Amino acid sequence: MDIQWFPGHMTKARRQIEAKLKLIDIAIELLDARIPLSSRNPLVDEILLHKPRLIVLNKSDLADAQATKAWINYFANQGHTCIAVDSNSGHNVNQIAIQSKIILRDWFERQISRGINPRAMRALIVGIPNVGKSTLINKLAGRKIALTGDRPGVTKGQQWIKVTGGELELLDTPGILWPKFEDQTVGYRLAVTGAIKEEVLHIDDIAFYAVKDMIKKYWSTLADRYQLKSPPDNVEDPEEIVKIMEQIGRVRGCVISGGQIDFDKTSSVILRDFRAGKLGNITLELPDENVIITTKDDLN
Repeated sequence: MDIQWFPGHMTKARRQIEAKLKLIDIAIELLDARIPLSSRNPLVDEILLHKPRLIVLNKSDLADAQATKAWINYFANQGHTCIAVDSNSGHNVNQIAIQSKIILRDWFERQISRGINPRAMRALIVGIPNVGKSTLINKLAGRKIALTGDRPGVTKGQQWIKVTGGELELLDTPGILWPKFEDQTVGYRLAVTGAIKEEVLHIDDIAFYAVKDMIKKYWSTLADRYQLKSPPDNVEDPEEIVKIMEQIGRVRGCVISGGQIDFDKTSSVILRDFRAGKLGNITLELPDENVIITTKDDLN
């Protein structure tokens, strides 16, 4: 797989972020708790340079709780403070301001030592499309400010938002993906969660990947949802995965004339259920898995 997905508005977004860095005290890097590494844009490291950073694992309500703990420890070992939140319910969202203040403790102490009353912290929120930035901003602000949508590319501009309590000011930015990645695992994981438009990869292939991964890691959850009796003997055999998808299609009524399974409809059902959390709490990658993300610069 060799996916190129870097629309013009994303190039503009990167330039906007770089132009605003001097105004920022801290960066809030928002990741999808179900795919923390795959949803982490390696270009952000280049853009943010040495700015203090808080890593936030969003959609933790949809992720495996034990896996999320493992990811928090992973990022801590990398030298980053990391917290898990659910921007829809607001769970743990208050920790963003609290942890930001801890990270910026030295900055606060310098201001106070100079007799200056510290102003509100200025934070940049950055993340890939559909990771939940707008929903999080609305929750932090206590009102609907940013547009939201379960599809990439909803946020187009950038704006300063004051957070309830006045301790934090946020700069929202459009979601940005890297120019190119070659690891097909990254591509499929992004597609399963909805970060990549379904026009980029075929929906049947995306659902096939999701089912195969869930058979390996969450068979009981998958079986309970779709009334499946037994896992395939060989999960690496594509025909075995197709048979499972056929069973799912029949259970969910995705049958066309002649008793054939409508695989597009079946795939839509599977992906919709996954994204809505109807398959349970699922994390598609763990810290000990090797996922290589290749940027355009790495290829030169």
